[in-house]
Amino acid sequence: MNARLIDAESLLHYPHYQDHSRETFDAFIEIADKIACKHFLPHNAKADAEEPKFDGDSISIILEVQPALEEYAAAGFIAARHLYDNGGMQMPAVIASACQSFFFSANPSTAGYPFLTTAASNLIAAFASESQKNQYLPGLLDGRIFGTMALTEPDVDSSLGDLKTSATAQNDGSYLIKGQKMFISAGDHPLSENIVHLVLARIPTAPAGVKGISLFIVPKFLLDENAENTSRNDVQVTGLLHKMGYRGITSTVLNFGDKDSCQGYLVGEPNQGLLYMFKMMNEARIGVGLGAAMIGYRGYLSSLEYARNRPQGRLPSNRDSSSKPVKLIEHADVRRMLLAQKSYVEGSLALCLYAAKLMDLSEASLDKSEKLAAGQLLDLLTPVVKSFPSTYGTKANDLAIQVLGGSGYTRDYPVEQCYRDNRLNPIHEGTEDIQALDLLGRKLWQDNSKAFGQLLELIKNTLQQAEKTGLVKQAAALEKATDRLALTTQVLGKALATEGPDKVLANASLYLDSFGRVVVAWLWLKQAVIAQNKLSATSTQQAFLRGKIQTASYYINWELPEVFHLLQLLEDLDPICFEMQADWF
Repeated sequence: MNARLIDAESLLHYPHYQDHSRETFDAFIEIADKIACKHFLPHNAKADAEEPKFDGDSISIILEVQPALEEYAAAGFIAARHLYDNGGMQMPAVIASACQSFFFSANPSTAGYPFLTTAASNLIAAFASESQKNQYLPGLLDGRIFGTMALTEPDVDSSLGDLKTSATAQNDGSYLIKGQKMFISAGDHPLSENIVHLVLARIPTAPAGVKGISLFIVPKFLLDENAENTSRNDVQVTGLLHKMGYRGITSTVLNFGDKDSCQGYLVGEPNQGLLYMFKMMNEARIGVGLGAAMIGYRGYLSSLEYARNRPQGRLPSNRDSSSKPVKLIEHADVRRMLLAQKSYVEGSLALCLYAAKLMDLSEASLDKSEKLAAGQLLDLLTPVVKSFPSTYGTKANDLAIQVLGGSGYTRDYPVEQCYRDNRLNPIHEGTEDIQALDLLGRKLWQDNSKAFGQLLELIKNTLQQAEKTGLVKQAAALEKATDRLALTTQVLGKALATEGPDKVLANASLYLDSFGRVVVAWLWLKQAVIAQNKLSATSTQQAFLRGKIQTASYYINWELPEVFHLLQLLEDLDPICFEMQADWF
């Protein structure tokens, strides 16, 4: 269904991807499935139970992680999206994302190491100098070097303009880096020959705030002219953070320059670091959304299997206590919880793959208008792609635990770990509030709201298709919600000019949620249209297609209508949260 929804095969018409075929796409996805099942899934629970250890000198990790990552790198997944000239495969983002979905579902902690490395390699390929690319890209792409991004500081979480890490220029062109970073995933480990930290720091002469942030490559081991490791750089682990979930990937506190000898290398121009880092951050945000969707998906499939096989209770109409218990899935309320999960995770996956397709169009299209439109829409949707799966994938995991009942609360089943792992995703790579402020405070209004207008037109086209296929009720419900979203957006746009941002943006998270619900409802209606058109008496996928239509109807009838309450609060500029005083709590 997602293949028809996204139409990845259409990318083969673009010169950038013309060397590929449907067969190479399918083969790459099949390899991902096999490696994920054979090398990632088996140690997922073990990595959670036996988290990395730090003895004050070095970090130890369970032995199964290393060969899994070697298989991943050898198959070309880190290099997948890079140019042939750089040693890559020029694979579309949508195919790479489909592959990555298997690894996120099988073992999100182990998948985190190459995920960050891929993002780091993309940033270096885009913005680093030729000499820096020659030094670091080959090792990053073949898995000998892993990457991180070092943004957060102990007293500075999301307010990056307040960061204090410094970078002082040296005569040889390098910089001395000094400061501390924390919550650095994969910040240190024994899994690679070297680690490249992409560090945000401030040059002493830089302006205050975000306009004075520069980006630096800070390797764990310094390299010589042949890109070989030489001496250890002055980057030290001071401790590991012990997390609720994602326990298999190290989360570190790093000190840079304790001995005043930490060498870093400026990427691009001074004071442009946040602009460069946003490439990595935006790709990471889409990846976080995908990971959240797939952790939610794994929990859903686990609870579905349990519900199909667990006999418990009888239907309300059956008063015979001696009769055979029915399977859990026969109870309507269990089906409700399964439907909610299915609608969240499959809607989230469709959203993430759609964003990946937009990324491909924005990079590969030779049509300037198509390229621009795809980039604008991707920019608008990125906060939603990060936030919706993070919120609703975690809610799906919560429902999965409920389906299993007491068993779901034990470690005998994977659903409790899925919940713990997924609970991180609404937090990192920008909290829900930050995504909401980005959407309502900035993204909506760029280029005279062309992207939002484009989205409304796409939804309108789907509504017309839905009406032709008999999905009239579903189309009418989505049209009503979309019109209300557009009206609320106009009201808030005017209010920003008259009331100021503080009051209007106080409830921005409600807008983000409403926006996400409308977009996901649209993607569900698109899937329902495809399913309805394929449905016939002779179809061999009757159950699958009817399941898609029923889930789309569930989401539009049960989940979408909540936007009207949220949008009313927004239109009213409801002041309750804004006016609450700190000492009233």
